[in-house]
Amino acid sequence: MKLLIASDLHGGATSCEKLCKVFQSSGADRLVLLGDVLYHGPRNDLPDGYAPKRVIPMLNMIADKILCVRGNCDAEVDGMVLDFDVLTESRTIRDGDLCMYLHHGHHALPDLAPGTVVLYGHTHLVEHHEQDGLYFFNPGSVTIPKGGNPPTYMLYEHRTFTAYDFDGNVIFKKNV
Repeated sequence: MKLLIASDLHGGATSCEKLCKVFQSSGADRLVLLGDVLYHGPRNDLPDGYAPKRVIPMLNMIADKILCVRGNCDAEVDGMVLDFDVLTESRTIRDGDLCMYLHHGHHALPDLAPGTVVLYGHTHLVEHHEQDGLYFFNPGSVTIPKGGNPPTYMLYEHRTFTAYDFDGNVIFKKNV
């Protein structure tokens, strides 16, 4: 299983174009979106290339390959224009014996078994850490990165998570 994992598009059409190109060239089976797909949110400035109406058809063209969870800026109306489920709060993916729990990161976690990988967005910070027997991975933000980070995404394959910027530079690589 190969996954391209991204978060916090926030309606950035320019960023979405880049992400879709990377998805197509990566050979990933699925595009995992960890929330905040169309709306920029009241605390963020309008991002460069903010054009949710342009993002909608780009994502709808690959809707059958998208697995998404709801972010704090995603609304019911988003579910009316996107051809994939953007309103489910969390999901679980299994790759063999590895369990990945997907959520946006703005709600508390349920009890998870040790060894579970937690994929989240929300903070716009590309990062990874281990805590209480869990592995946490955040792909950062495609459109509105914070903390001095560039726009980033992550690839998963063979129990390895690799974060990249859009110039192809590796930010981190971690095997679980």
